[in-house]
Amino acid sequence: MFSATIPAFLAQTHFSRLRFRLLTWRAPEFRRMQYLEHLLTVDTAVKEVKLFALGLPLLQRHQEQYQRFFIEDATLARRRSLVSMVWGFVASAGYYFAYGWIIWQTVAGAITIGGMTFYLTLFRQSQSVVQTLFSNLAQLYEGGLFLGNLFDFLALEPQMRSGRNLPVPRIIHQGIEFRNVSFRYPDREEWALRSINLHIAPGEKIALVGANGAGKTTLIKLLTRLYDPTEGQTLLDGVDLRDYDLEQLRQRIGVIFQDFVRYQATARENIGFGQIDDLANEPRIRSAAERGGVDEVLRHLPDGYETMLGRWFEHGAELSGGQWQKIALGRAFMRDSEILVLDEPTAALDAEREYEIFQRFRDLTAGRIAVLISHRFSTVRMADRIVVLEHGQITEMGTHQELLARGGTYARLFHMQAEGYRQVTLC
Repeated sequence: MFSATIPAFLAQTHFSRLRFRLLTWRAPEFRRMQYLEHLLTVDTAVKEVKLFALGLPLLQRHQEQYQRFFIEDATLARRRSLVSMVWGFVASAGYYFAYGWIIWQTVAGAITIGGMTFYLTLFRQSQSVVQTLFSNLAQLYEGGLFLGNLFDFLALEPQMRSGRNLPVPRIIHQGIEFRNVSFRYPDREEWALRSINLHIAPGEKIALVGANGAGKTTLIKLLTRLYDPTEGQTLLDGVDLRDYDLEQLRQRIGVIFQDFVRYQATARENIGFGQIDDLANEPRIRSAAERGGVDEVLRHLPDGYETMLGRWFEHGAELSGGQWQKIALGRAFMRDSEILVLDEPTAALDAEREYEIFQRFRDLTAGRIAVLISHRFSTVRMADRIVVLEHGQITEMGTHQELLARGGTYARLFHMQAEGYRQVTLC
C-alpha cells in the first residue's frame, strides 16, 4: 500500500516543478500583459489611446497573451489531473488488492476473524495517513520552489553601501568635486560619462547643457548616489560620497527630476513627501508650496491642500502639466538642503511663470549649491558657470558671456535657439 502511494507523490512533485518553471519562464510576458492593462486603464494614457485608436489593438494583444496563458495553464492542469487520477487509481487498486488478500487469507483459515478486523482497520487508517502525508509533502515541495525565489530576493545585498557612515556636514565648506569620474550603466558597453573633472564651490550655481543622452542626468544620479562611479570619485568637502551615511546624504539634497512622480494623493502629501518627517508641518508645507509657485493653484482647488490629486481615486482633481511641475518644485523645496538639483524644472511652465521663478532663482537658492539642467538658454545664463557636456565628456565650461565669446558648441546652440525665437516673432 505504501509503495502504491509513492508514484502519485512523484507525479505531483513532477508537475509542481513544471508549474514553477512555467510561471518563472513567462514572468516577463506576464509583466508585459500587466503593462497593457495599465495602459488601458490609467488616465495618463487615455488621450493617446483614444486619438490614435489604440484601444482595440492593445486589448487584442492583451487577450491574445491572456488566452495563451490560459491554454498553457489548462493543458498543464489536464495533464496533472489525468496522471493524478491514473496513479490514484493504482494506489486504490493496491489498497483493495491488499483488502481482498486479507479476506482470502481469512477464508483460507490463515487469519482469524479478529485478525482480519485488525488488519482491515489498520490498512484503512494507514491509507488515509499515508495519502495525507504524501499530499502535504507535495504541497510543501511546491511551496518550497516558490519560496526559493523569495529567499533569493531577500538575500540580495543593496548595491549602494556606506563605507564609514560619516555624518554629512551641515554647512559645505569645500564644495563638490567630480574627480576623474567615468561611468557606464550595468550591462552596457558604452560609457555614459568619461573622465569628468568638475569642482562646484559652496553656494555656486552650475548649469549643465547638452543634447539628450550627453550625460547630464547621469551626472546628477552620481551626485545623489543612485549609482556609484565606475571609475574615479565624487567628493563632498574632500570626502568620497561612499564614506557618508547614505540616508543622511540624500536628506541633504533636494531634487526635482524631469520625470518626477505624480502621486495619486492629497496636495499636502504630494508636497510633504519631499521631507516625509515633516508631513504634518503645516508652515513648512505652505512655505515650500509658495516657493515652488503652487500656492496659488492650491487655493483654487475644492479642498485646498487636502484635495486628492489625480483621477485614480474618487473625487480626485486632475492638474495640468505645468501645475504638476509646480507641485514637484514645491516638493523639492520641502528639504532644508545644502544642495538643490533641478532637472528641467520649468519645462512645462508658461513663459510668464518661468520668468517669475527664475527672477527669484538666486533668492530661492541663496547659500546653496544649485545644479540646473535645462535646454532653455534664457534659464541657464543665470548660472554662475555653464558646463557643456557632449558624448559623456565636458567640452566647454565658463560663464554665458565667456562661452559666447569662445564661439564653440554653446554659442552655436544659443544662436540657433535665439534665431528660432526671432523667426517665430517675425511670423
